Amino acid sequence: MATRPPADVTALEALQATIRARLDADPEQSYVARLHHKGLDAILKKVGEETTEVLLAAKNEDSVNLVHELADLWFHCAVLMAHAGIEPEQLYSELARRAGTSGLAEKAARGQSSNGA
Repeated sequence: MATRPPADVTALEALQATIRARLDADPEQSYVARLHHKGLDAILKKVGEETTEVLLAAKNEDSVNLVHELADLWFHCAVLMAHAGIEPEQLYSELARRAGTSGLAEKAARGQSSNGA
């Protein structure tokens, strides 16, 4: 039996729903549509830019700016997910699968499965 997600998860699901709804909007009227229309490389460029901005804010120990940059990164990752047809539930399932597992063990298991072992 599923439990109700916390409010922050609900907000992320709402964001994802808004992004999915805007994928086919007019690129002149929607930033999401514009990125989606430009394609994967444009989306990846934005994810890379936002990642760099997160790193710089963290390095500068600027927690206010770090929150802003993390939000930008999460947003652009959500655009990437929608562009790739990945639903939030898929991400939640993967995170749930990893819960209680050592990061080192999880990474080692992924390495074995991707190497055909």
